[in-house]
Amino acid sequence: MKQTLLSLLVALCCTATLSAQDLPDRDWANFGRYAAANAAVASAPKAVLMGDSITDGWYRNDEAFFHDNNFVGRGISGQVSAQMLVRFRRDVIDLHPKYVVILAGINDIARNDGYIALENTFANIVSMCELARANKIKPVLCTLVPSDRVAWRPAITDTREQVERLNTMIKDYARKHHYKVVDYATLLAGENGATRADLSRDSVHPNLQGYKMMEEALLKVIR
Repeated sequence: MKQTLLSLLVALCCTATLSAQDLPDRDWANFGRYAAANAAVASAPKAVLMGDSITDGWYRNDEAFFHDNNFVGRGISGQVSAQMLVRFRRDVIDLHPKYVVILAGINDIARNDGYIALENTFANIVSMCELARANKIKPVLCTLVPSDRVAWRPAITDTREQVERLNTMIKDYARKHHYKVVDYATLLAGENGATRADLSRDSVHPNLQGYKMMEEALLKVIR
């Protein structure tokens, strides 16, 4: 019996070792996405916009907005707040901006990297703010776009409720610490509380008209 258990343990250890060796290298937080762009930044930008596909798509839709205002976009499609937190030093702190504009959370709600409680998503946002302040960068917090669904994860049926809860946490925290807030949730919401249909094709990602409205709101806060 003992010999059988010993053989089983040896086999499990060998399997675990082989599995670890067989794992492909993976840049989980995607440091590589902006490595060259970060190295090419010659002077400190006024603001870095940190986020996911909404920020990523913003630059693709209106690159001139970033260049005209000395903003840098550091959004990566699909990312959750934990990935943003991990790359925050390289993609924000090392660029020495005056402001960091943080928009994060919808991919956590969509469980892009597995389940995470809203409180832990919020904690990741708080950690980004604390890192920013420790490095003399002013955090600007953004409420999430008022999504009522995530098309790539239809099993999530309470998207709107989760977005509203996270937005409340963000606004309460900003009020307590005297941080500026850009309230995209109120700005883009239609009569049903979700993103207006003329501003987004999927209730999550703004179109150019939606981005133009967001730009105006952001500039009012940090101009």
